[in-house]
Amino acid sequence: MDIIAYFQSYINYFWEWTTDEDVPDDTGYNENNLISIPNVGAIAYRPYVIEVLKELKDLGFPPFGSLLLALYATQGGYLNLDGVFYYLNRQKNTLPEIDSDINSAIKFLENLSHIGASFKKGQNKIILLQTIFRDCHNKVSSVASELIVKIFEKRPYIIAEAANKKDLTSIAINRDIKTLALLHHKFPTTESIINAIRGTVDIPELEDEVIEEETTVETDKDFIQELIEEPKTFQVGSLIKRIWSGLKIPMRHLSPGEQPIGGISDMTNKGDFHRMLLSEFANEDEVFMNRVANNEALYIQREIPPEENIFERVILIDTSLKNWGTPKVLGFASAIAVIKHPKAHSECKVFALGQANIPISLDKVEQVIENLNQVSSALEVSHALEKFFEEEHREKDLEVFFITHQENLAHQKLQKVIHENRDRLKFLVTTSADGELNFYKHQKGTRKHIQKILLPLKELWANPPQRRQKGEDNSSKNWKKTDVPINYPILFPTPVNKIAIFLYEGEFFILSNKKQLLRTYLTDNYYNKNYYDHYKIHRGCEVLFEGISVKPRGQFALARNKQQQFILCQYQPDKKLISKLNLNTKEYSELNLTGMAIPKELKLVYFDKKFYLFFPKRDSIYEINLEGNISIGQIQNDPEIAKNYAKVETEIGKLKTSGIKILNNFSNIGINSEKNLVVSNNEFNKVYDNSLTLYRNRHRIEIFAHQNKNRFSFSDGSEIITDSRGMLTFKSSNKNIPEFFIPSTEYGFLALATHTEFGGSEYYLPESTLLKVKKMEDMYAEHLRRFIDQIWEYGA
Repeated sequence: MDIIAYFQSYINYFWEWTTDEDVPDDTGYNENNLISIPNVGAIAYRPYVIEVLKELKDLGFPPFGSLLLALYATQGGYLNLDGVFYYLNRQKNTLPEIDSDINSAIKFLENLSHIGASFKKGQNKIILLQTIFRDCHNKVSSVASELIVKIFEKRPYIIAEAANKKDLTSIAINRDIKTLALLHHKFPTTESIINAIRGTVDIPELEDEVIEEETTVETDKDFIQELIEEPKTFQVGSLIKRIWSGLKIPMRHLSPGEQPIGGISDMTNKGDFHRMLLSEFANEDEVFMNRVANNEALYIQREIPPEENIFERVILIDTSLKNWGTPKVLGFASAIAVIKHPKAHSECKVFALGQANIPISLDKVEQVIENLNQVSSALEVSHALEKFFEEEHREKDLEVFFITHQENLAHQKLQKVIHENRDRLKFLVTTSADGELNFYKHQKGTRKHIQKILLPLKELWANPPQRRQKGEDNSSKNWKKTDVPINYPILFPTPVNKIAIFLYEGEFFILSNKKQLLRTYLTDNYYNKNYYDHYKIHRGCEVLFEGISVKPRGQFALARNKQQQFILCQYQPDKKLISKLNLNTKEYSELNLTGMAIPKELKLVYFDKKFYLFFPKRDSIYEINLEGNISIGQIQNDPEIAKNYAKVETEIGKLKTSGIKILNNFSNIGINSEKNLVVSNNEFNKVYDNSLTLYRNRHRIEIFAHQNKNRFSFSDGSEIITDSRGMLTFKSSNKNIPEFFIPSTEYGFLALATHTEFGGSEYYLPESTLLKVKKMEDMYAEHLRRFIDQIWEYGA
């Protein structure tokens, strides 16, 4: 692969080459010096990416897109992963055959982002990248990798050719996505990535690092959340994160710093005498002086990646007549978005401009409420702005923002003040009543339009918090996750990802990746062997136990003891460890098998009230007791165990493909223009007679639900409670509509059930149930259709 093909960018892909004119490049080629994700944010500056590639060249480069996704997922501070996943999920429409690969890639990036902060810094981050990409798929050879680095060092401007976007091809998408998908299978959890790092190199300071395993990380209530909860600041607070997602203003200035790299690329013909190569002093005096005078002597010059430069920001908010109402809300939201941005570390002062310059603070909710009342009867603030610039500001690096209404720029006096101080006024932000923000930058005497952000005010302000009664503190009530039952009247969809599958006394059990023990079913037409073998009709599952303390590694077996309590046995050959866990009482016992020289081919199985380490062709095997503390002993092999093992493996094989893609990351719940319910950009629709399915929504959402953790509330009081295991609970404000449940699975026939009735796919119907079975058409009309109509009529 040549250098242009490796760095090639594509139309409508998740990344692109951009230029940050504020950051010069040591190579002398300052164009295309930043890699960013459109409407999401920057990934990294080119010098940093090149230094990372130099660290990876001996292993061979991973696909460039895969590396960029990994770099973004391991950034510190605020990450807009949903924005990245939008670009990846969009490829499903053109390449449906890679759906599962995209899902696996997304899970891998989520696991990567949840690694503790210490793994994402300095050399530890390099070790992390070397570990995950060591033997990755679609890798560039080490020889070609080194050649790419050498060509770039000689001709950095060659990037310009790669920056010209080409049409996106399936080969390019598959190259990036397949690599990450296979890495997910190799490192299925955050813990597995960390274990691999520790297996590569000893990092003692990371031993106490907290590992975040969940795909959704719930943090304490922060300042922005407090603004959203408070009715008086709700409008300001609800805009800030949306502004963050599109803000392109640099949050830190970069200046050169030094970092020793080494190698021939560090040599230069200019430098200090103490950095001159010793071989130069071996020349005769005349030759030596001639080489120095003609800049031919060689020096060691360290590469200088960017370093942070501290500066102070000043934000000036216009409070004149044109800025009352919505423009003022947008102005304060923009100011707080700049001040509180997760990557902003600079000092910041804020002034309200009216008849005079009033210093204000926006660090507390009470201060925001107080200063939102700052209004001035002045028509425009040219006098106050001019007065600010006439004052002496002794700060070393000062960056001034001026936030005003778009129409105010038409005033000649204000135009004059802005023009005269354009070298000191770095950014100009304009607002409008319809939610439009425009960001301008003054650079080299000219004003440059950076970006436009159009905020959907109606959507963002659709569900304001209720005003609290005097003396009532309902913050904990409003922001606590809603409890969900362990099971519902209907079955859960069976997850695709499983740790183990068991057959015990004719019943099928699954140990899921969420560390639950599930019981599932196959068709009840077992007597028809032909039908059963060919069609293997699956059913959903019910949850027996949750939060099982087990590591997803090794081999598992399941049984019940005399008290009918479930016993889970685990064998970890690499650790020479066997253990038992009573799922009912949580009692645990383990035994280290070091020194017993147990053959590698032995498998953990259950037979006739005992566990065994077994292999059919061995004369002796190992027996493990079911009752009491764990113990192990060697016995003669029994042919019946082999017969039973073969039957169990055949039956379990019928469950290998039983999983369904579960929709478990919920957002954007609402009702679209076709009056259909939308959940996470998927629409409930009756595509076929007597059926209900979830398909990709193609219509504009007219009514949005307000999210409170896993509870989504509509303006009429109706609610949808989500369960990440794959279930939605519907509670209508119309008490004549009973509570009902629908599974959340993509691209499959669904079911709808109340506590007494059921309709839809029998996949979700429990084996033993008192539910009255009805047609899906009737269930849809009586429950979901009425639920939607109730909300629609209230909104209208």
